[in-house]
Amino acid sequence: MESKTDSNSVTHVTTKTWDAEVLRSDLPVFVDFWAEWCGPCRMVGPAVEQIGKILAGKVKVAKLNVDENQQIAMKYGVQSIPSLILFKGGKEVARTIGAAPKEAYLKFIENSLKA
Repeated sequence: MESKTDSNSVTHVTTKTWDAEVLRSDLPVFVDFWAEWCGPCRMVGPAVEQIGKILAGKVKVAKLNVDENQQIAMKYGVQSIPSLILFKGGKEVARTIGAAPKEAYLKFIENSLKA
């Protein structure tokens, strides 16, 4: 199964595509760990898609369904969702948990990449 992309702004990653899409990405990758049944995750979805458009070419934005890809969620110790983790050069550089407005995520990404 190939990675799906929502309107070219968000890449849906799976266990199979994780290494190529996230760990080996040339760009920093902002990953939204989410699930279908999670209300706050659904609230975050549109903000994540907008961030994908705003930061296109600078930061890759990805979504990982934790129900379908539990081993990745476990590997990174994701225990509550939505968890949004920023990866750079294959390593986790920052993490934020819970729903927030788009502006808060943009500031989080900007500040984390400056650090």
